Amino acid sequence: MNAYDLVVIGGGPAGWGGANAAAAFGKRVALVEREATIGGAGLNTGTLPSKALRESALLLSGWRARKLLGIDVTLDRKATMSDLAYHAAQVREALVGVTQARMRSLGVAVVRGAGSFADAHTVRVVDAEGRSTTLRADIVLIATGSRPARPAGFPFDDPRVHESNQLLEIDTLPESLAVVGAGVIGAEYAGTFAALGVEVHLIDGRDTLLPFLDEDVSAAIAAGMQRNGVQVHWRERVSSCRADTTSGMRLTLASGREICVTDVLIAAGRVSNTDDLDLAAAGLTAHRRGLIEVNEVYQTAVPHIYAAGDVVGPPALAGTSMEQARIAVCHAFDLLKKELAPLLPIGIYTIPEASMVGDTETQVRKSGVPYVVGRASYAHNARGCLIGDDGGFLKLIFRREDLRLLGVHVVGEQATEAIHIGLMAMLAGAHADVFNRVCFNYPTLGDLYKHATYHALLKREGRILDETPKP
Repeated sequence: MNAYDLVVIGGGPAGWGGANAAAAFGKRVALVEREATIGGAGLNTGTLPSKALRESALLLSGWRARKLLGIDVTLDRKATMSDLAYHAAQVREALVGVTQARMRSLGVAVVRGAGSFADAHTVRVVDAEGRSTTLRADIVLIATGSRPARPAGFPFDDPRVHESNQLLEIDTLPESLAVVGAGVIGAEYAGTFAALGVEVHLIDGRDTLLPFLDEDVSAAIAAGMQRNGVQVHWRERVSSCRADTTSGMRLTLASGREICVTDVLIAAGRVSNTDDLDLAAAGLTAHRRGLIEVNEVYQTAVPHIYAAGDVVGPPALAGTSMEQARIAVCHAFDLLKKELAPLLPIGIYTIPEASMVGDTETQVRKSGVPYVVGRASYAHNARGCLIGDDGGFLKLIFRREDLRLLGVHVVGEQATEAIHIGLMAMLAGAHADVFNRVCFNYPTLGDLYKHATYHALLKREGRILDETPKP
């Protein structure tokens, strides 16, 4: 039996984040990973590969060049999945290598195989050949991540029906694609394939795209996707999905409408990977969709067992998962005083890209707090003009009384980078004065913050009444 200060089950962002944090403080750490490659969905099947696919799509389709130059520079030949997969494979290989090297340098022992509890302090690991290893741990961190849900009624045994992990492995670019579910994953893939000229149908039972976003941002993304060719079917559900001898797959919707496509992507959420952990042996119980309940420091009902990442539920973002695991480890070993920041940014890699932090305008309105909104357009920003984005915008929401920043919302190129200025300002409790005084590099998207603030100040003083700033 091998004794460790910490045993981590799962090698995704939460797993390697927690393992490295403990090892950096001299703790003896083992990380259990059942897959051949470290990185989990973050590096191998989800976050990074899907974003790399998006970048390849934008490049190979000439989408950015068309906006910037006003001409079509699309490649003469049609892009293949091999073309698209090349960049994703390069990115994955590089970052897996970096992650593994960092773990080796910190002395983290990687144990290959499927981990499960023998008891609350013992993890049994069975490798691909059926050999068993037993690890004894003072502290255990569960970081087994999640997998795409597979709702009943869809023939997943048909090679033309995919969940999000499988979509990255297809050999041929679809001629047409039905995306069932307009959540973040569905919306991102719909935009990516539409940019490549694939006929895309996006099907969802709701009437609003990504309703957790600010309503202006949601509307802008939906409009942008539809301009790029995505056909959206709101308030619809798939009644049946079956093979068709002529078109590929035939979907019948609740309304009676039929859609024929060559491929189908099911984006119906995710399920935590806790089925095979034998949680009962450790005194734990999984809840709906396999989730594990934790407290504010990611401690489970068994005090020395912690859980982080997708297994504890939303927001289930790679960056958040790493932070959760670091907080858990710091608490478990009484290391640095650390807690999760009260504000978390959300990045949406649709086309157009979007990001937000803080409250939406709807949330502020419902709270009854008087507020003022300031806006700035990419079309009136030097950097926005340079990159050819005339549809992007920044929206700042201030409390009217003292102009404290309550929410930041960005749509457009590099939105997920630009949001960090607002994030840091909000964490510092900033008011409009900080943007009034600051001098940003020129030309940059950062300058949007100054002009959105000016817009809010002028509105507050009654100098302008409309919601759209003039150039």
